[in-house]
Amino acid sequence: MKDYELIDNDADSQYEFHVEKYLAKIEYIKTQNGEIYLTHTEVPVELEGQGIGSQLVEKVLKDIDAQSLRLVPLCPFVAGYIKKNPEWRRIVMRGINV
Repeated sequence: MKDYELIDNDADSQYEFHVEKYLAKIEYIKTQNGEIYLTHTEVPVELEGQGIGSQLVEKVLKDIDAQSLRLVPLCPFVAGYIKKNPEWRRIVMRGINV
């Protein structure tokens, strides 16, 4: 699979992959006190089943970790990814069950 570039589109509050003419994204809300809420993941139907969503989540989690933000995964896709990859629970805000 191709390695896609992660774009943090701060103006639209979303992380993005530009794949051909399509946009895969994870929407977020950042707080002033170092928290980030991942609210929605969207991968166009044309791109489903290619691992793009998982690559997007992985790169977003790495970016969140690099910024030392505390994660609140409200999106079921992100929460499911963390369940399958429990090493990422370390960046989830204390008291939040995934």
